Amino acid sequence: MTSAATAVSPMLARLAEERATGVLVRDHGALYLADGQVVHAESPAAPGIDVLLTASGRLPRTGWEEAVARAGARREVARFLVDSGQLADGELEICHLAALHDAAFFALAPTSGPTRFRYGVAHWIGSIRPVPAADVAREARRRRGLLETVWPYPEVDTAPLVRGSARSGASRRQQDLLAMADGVRTPSAIARALGRPAFNTLVEVRRMAAAGLVETPSEPVVEAADPLPGWVSQFPADPDIALLRRLRDALEASL
Repeated sequence: MTSAATAVSPMLARLAEERATGVLVRDHGALYLADGQVVHAESPAAPGIDVLLTASGRLPRTGWEEAVARAGARREVARFLVDSGQLADGELEICHLAALHDAAFFALAPTSGPTRFRYGVAHWIGSIRPVPAADVAREARRRRGLLETVWPYPEVDTAPLVRGSARSGASRRQQDLLAMADGVRTPSAIARALGRPAFNTLVEVRRMAAAGLVETPSEPVVEAADPLPGWVSQFPADPDIALLRRLRDALEASL
């Protein structure tokens, strides 16, 4: 019987079976594994957990920066946030789970590019709550099917958002998106600006496209997503140097 992980990514299924620890890198993101389970995910198309926490006002940007600076090198950022009283265990888990599935949806998108794995690499956020690889793959597949049900035109996912001919009927959440539909920002860029999960934004965008609130491109859109950080995609020889670069990038991004 074919598992969900095998159907989405044969390499992910194999790594889960062998209880591997490291980072799985694909065209649109990366999955971090510990003992075969997914412990973190990142994608240029999805806001990170730092954006989700700080944009909502739940965590001050200075609080995130302090956690990265003081605990990142030990790979204990999550633990620091809880021990310092800035977040409760439960709310950190909920936010991390949302960020993990959001990034994994993009990371596990169908691709013809290479899939690589580096053993032993751990993410600096540290351990929160591992998720079985099959569950992550199953959720990514469910989400892809949901988008097709809402509006079967994936072109709207990556095209700059342009207002359509319909002028009424938008929900409050959709009105926030329409306010940023300037013909330049893509759904992923808008999700990051608003501090919302990218997949949730795509669902609303497809609903708006179905209702005529935003345009559906007549031609396929060539996706121009930001590349993965070089330290992930190029597999530097020294994992510690990679970690320091990642910490530096995280701090610089907040300036």
